[in-house]
Amino acid sequence: MKQFEYQITLHSSESFREVIYFCSEEGSCKVEEVPSEQLSKLKIILDEHGKKGWELAQASFGKQGIMIFWKKPIVSNYIDADGKNAS
Repeated sequence: MKQFEYQITLHSSESFREVIYFCSEEGSCKVEEVPSEQLSKLKIILDEHGKKGWELAQASFGKQGIMIFWKKPIVSNYIDADGKNAS
């Protein structure tokens, strides 16, 4: 069974002043009118964590900025009774 470790990073609204998102009364949200400069900043964050093995699990937008949840598999070096890697 795969196991994961998680990381949460916060990115201030100062870095993403022009990201515009809307939430309906039903609770569905969408991002609109994102300038390319802002997309580039978000891509840099995604690429930096991706190179370290982190996978984006969720991003949450709020007044204070963006909270990003990451996950990556825990690599186990456990060898089972048959001499096979049990990870």
